[in-house]
Amino acid sequence: MVGSAITTSALTKRYGRHTALDGVDLEVGRGEVFGLIGPNGAGKTTVMRILVDLLRPTSGSATVLGFDSRRDGVEVRRRVGYLPGELALYEDLTPARHLALLADLRGRPDIDPRPLAERLKLDLHRPIRALSKGNRQKVGLVQAFMHEPELLILDEPTGGLDPLVQHEFSTLLDEARARGATVFLSSHVLSEVERLADRVGLVREGRLVTVDDLGRLKARVTRRLDLHLAAPAPPNAFRGVPGVRSVERDGDRVTLVLTGSADAAVKEAARYDVVALTSREPDLDDIFLELYAGEAADAA
Repeated sequence: MVGSAITTSALTKRYGRHTALDGVDLEVGRGEVFGLIGPNGAGKTTVMRILVDLLRPTSGSATVLGFDSRRDGVEVRRRVGYLPGELALYEDLTPARHLALLADLRGRPDIDPRPLAERLKLDLHRPIRALSKGNRQKVGLVQAFMHEPELLILDEPTGGLDPLVQHEFSTLLDEARARGATVFLSSHVLSEVERLADRVGLVREGRLVTVDDLGRLKARVTRRLDLHLAAPAPPNAFRGVPGVRSVERDGDRVTLVLTGSADAAVKEAARYDVVALTSREPDLDDIFLELYAGEAADAA
């Protein structure tokens, strides 16, 4: 990666007394897939709208592909593939006409949306008003990808899509990454973000509270190590072992709640006759719930 595709500095947006964004500092490298997660109303969509100059910040700044998002909004939108969370389409047009209009606005009337439409099983000739939510979303995906942009900004991109089309969407992202494009996406489907993103950022009440890669995030949250022993362990077993936060016992079964490395716990377990051992690594749902709960407790 050379340089940054997205940089924000002290990005703030207020509506009267309500603060939608509170001093967000963020950097997304070129060629990176970055996932923005958080509950409804946390500020994810606000960030994306500011990046493409559909919303003006109260203070702070945002740079997209080297352009100031406010001063150079037209150039940013020409270079970016943007899929809004609330997709507005011209109801009386067909997808073919709608996409041709957008291609003209980008100065690219030569763009042919048919290959993408075929991959997504989108009928280009039915009026948009007759399309289902899923098919409208396909129109949004085609318009975001069809000009092979340097940067994709995707707000809830798989909403309304069936599993087969979701799989094709993942393939499109892989192809975009392979050609060097940057992807900045938000999704309520945390497993989707986990599968696609290199790094994730957690937004809470307008603040960007955590940014890290998934490996380091997983190391920060608890996971469980279930041991089935040949005989019950002594009452003081596993006490004081580094990384063991708590010990739960049920006869010859022991559950260890761990943070950080499991090395010391596994070495301690080797002192006993272990019949079975099961470990479940935390997924992004676990990470989100634990980190969000921790941030809420800190704020309180």
